[in-house]
Amino acid sequence: MGRGAARPWNLWFLYCVADVGKGKVMGDRVAMVALGGNALIADDRHQSITDQFERMRLTAAHIADMIEQGWDLVITHGNGPQVGFCLLSAELAGSVLGGGTAEPAVPLDVCVADTQGSLGYMIQQQLLSEFLHRGLIMDVVTVVTQVMVDPDDKAFHSPTKPVGPFYDEAQAREHALKDGWVVHEDAGRGWRRVVPSPRPLKVLEVEAIKALVARGVVVVGAGGGGIPVVADGDGWLRGVPAVVDKDYASSLLGIAVGADLLLIATTVEKVALNYRQPNQINLDTITIAEAERYLAEGHFHAGSMWPKVEACVQFVRATGHSALITSLGAIRPALAGETGTRIVP
Repeated sequence: MGRGAARPWNLWFLYCVADVGKGKVMGDRVAMVALGGNALIADDRHQSITDQFERMRLTAAHIADMIEQGWDLVITHGNGPQVGFCLLSAELAGSVLGGGTAEPAVPLDVCVADTQGSLGYMIQQQLLSEFLHRGLIMDVVTVVTQVMVDPDDKAFHSPTKPVGPFYDEAQAREHALKDGWVVHEDAGRGWRRVVPSPRPLKVLEVEAIKALVARGVVVVGAGGGGIPVVADGDGWLRGVPAVVDKDYASSLLGIAVGADLLLIATTVEKVALNYRQPNQINLDTITIAEAERYLAEGHFHAGSMWPKVEACVQFVRATGHSALITSLGAIRPALAGETGTRIVP
């Protein structure tokens, strides 16, 4: 059944009466796919919910290509802008209600959970629609995912993780003064609010995710790096005000589910040394040792390419498989070895 071969209602009727999983393309390889923020927000002029759905529709086509090539997928995604919107909405609601009667601001961990659900919904909907138009009868499920972090992680004393929209320097410094934000310049792209970003230690829902993958379900998990939680002395879990980097969480989850590939989709087709300089050098295939040398030499920015390269090194070292960094539109040729930056043992 090709694109446009049946009316939408007929497609959904076929899905509802089908034995889900029957007729799907079963993969014998598992890919951990980490979608960057550009999978849902193209640029600062297209940030509305409608824009995000449309952007995800385009992203879904690239993901469906991987399914048709025989990959089973676990998908993670960024949520920096959306968490920023959530926090800003809570602050605006509080200021409107005023008079000390406003509900307290939504905690950061709850904002992460909120965006896991809303972004998971967008991803599920657009993927299901793309699959059905290609004749793939499959399930897509979002797992609201918690990750354990160390309450003594030094990140809580040194915020670095960007959330929310970009500002010019004057706007950012005004927020810092008025709202108590910590703000940093973000890789030449503007100024952003930064929050603590502790390293993930364990994905708590990993066994559920593994069981779903084993049944051929496409899983959206650890969205936004997962909801950061710690355990108190009695073993009770509680959320903490932080955002876990989705690349580190993707690497951790990929290792745990036994993925054969970690694919980090970002805004650039290849990782580069001397980025945006006259002597820029694009990287094709590099070893762990080479990647670690480039990290040590300071070639990558902490808020952009650094965690992606470091996460890939972690994955490759633990699994013996390869990792790939490329842009959304270049996924197909990158998987064929024609572009992208591949990190190998």
